[in-house]
Amino acid sequence: MGLTYMLAGLALFFGPHFYSAFRKRAVLGPGEKPKRGLYHGLYSLISLAGLALMIWGYGAMRPAQILYTAPIWGRHLNLILMIPALILLVSAYMPAGRIKKAVKHPMLAAVKLWALGHLLANGELNAVLLFGSFLVFGIVDRIAVKRRGDNGPAALAPNAALWDLLAVGTGSALYVLFTVWAHQAITGMPVMS
Repeated sequence: MGLTYMLAGLALFFGPHFYSAFRKRAVLGPGEKPKRGLYHGLYSLISLAGLALMIWGYGAMRPAQILYTAPIWGRHLNLILMIPALILLVSAYMPAGRIKKAVKHPMLAAVKLWALGHLLANGELNAVLLFGSFLVFGIVDRIAVKRRGDNGPAALAPNAALWDLLAVGTGSALYVLFTVWAHQAITGMPVMS
């Protein structure tokens, strides 16, 4: 039953995400903003429902079938990869700094690092389904973004070191919070065991 929830959650979550990755971006005409608001509202509701089902399915699949034995170094590398992943995640929501300009799409880079790190540390079926799906989506969406000509912040856009410092500081604080407490509180699995 857990696998059914997981697959339904993946379909609900990634369906809208793949749709938005490949649809043409329309220029809004007069009176079209309410339609866009409705679209974003439905998009968010469907994605949240998918995320909830994924989480429920992930937990319901425990203990899951082992597809491969993750190497010991995979757990250590995952811990290291989470530092830049969280910094990139924070920088995605900040005005352009050097990090955002260099990476272009820090959210996608963060998702790929997070997913890859967790695949190196987990070989269970539920983990492979969850993190593998996010890794594939991150790669496919980055290709789609590039084909659309979306190259992130403009090279000439102003940047301030302050945004980079805030991203590094906030991302590092989140890393400590997740390592010490939040990961176990959310997933039931301690980072350090």
